[in-house]
Amino acid sequence: MKRHLSQLGLALCTTMCGLNHGAFAADIAGLPPVPEFLSSHEAAPQTLKVVAVDDDVLEQQTGKSAGGGTMISGFVLNLLSQWNLPNGVSALAQGTLTATQTAAGQIATTVSTLAQVTSNALGNNGSTGAGNTGANANASVSGGQNVSVNGVSQVTQVAGNNNLGTNAAQIDFTNTPVTPASGNGALSAAASNSTGTVKAGIAFGSNGVTVALQTPAGLARQTIAPSNAQIAQLLQIAGSNQQVANQLQLSLQTTQMSAAMVRQLGVLQALQNSASSRR
Repeated sequence: MKRHLSQLGLALCTTMCGLNHGAFAADIAGLPPVPEFLSSHEAAPQTLKVVAVDDDVLEQQTGKSAGGGTMISGFVLNLLSQWNLPNGVSALAQGTLTATQTAAGQIATTVSTLAQVTSNALGNNGSTGAGNTGANANASVSGGQNVSVNGVSQVTQVAGNNNLGTNAAQIDFTNTPVTPASGNGALSAAASNSTGTVKAGIAFGSNGVTVALQTPAGLARQTIAPSNAQIAQLLQIAGSNQQVANQLQLSLQTTQMSAAMVRQLGVLQALQNSASSRR
């Protein structure tokens, strides 16, 4: 199941006001009939007034479903970037991060990273040798690394012929329990060829995750920055006959919350809002 989030800049709320004592006509234009249980010979119909509410007011409002809800109890993050040059050189960086909730309520995590640069005897266009990288020194791709959005961004910049480049990101929710994966425990990995012209690297850190490939024909990058609520994929290809891919898969495990937990969260947020309003 895919879920999409959107921001609301302005909302309208209706308030009841303008109660006046005295007699009134039951067929006032523009007003619906007053329900019998609200009708009174001593009160006029309640008029509706629309009031604009700013974001600074809305952001303090919270609500909870009485019937229970779901919470994130674990996730699996898979990242992979791969670049195949026409001369047979290949760069790859990949990583997996798994987080699960134990029976004691603790979070258990495993991580695995891999980076490598290899050379095949036969390139993807049938050529051999290290000379034909397919790079075009006269081609230029730039600017994509400066794109910054909240959410998921995918940028592809290509200057060349016969290139294949893909940015793929998948985020899904499931109630299937997350299976802890065996990992090598390495938070980062890096590799390069003997001349340093082809590089691959991946790093998990407190600021997020970064995957990067650097070749004579351009770069491929994936970035996850939780502080900015950002997932970014970037391809910049300045050459021909390049095969490049960025792939990201995030599986979030959801667990049904009990009614007691929903009530506890509601009380906690009410207390937090009350404390904020007194500042």
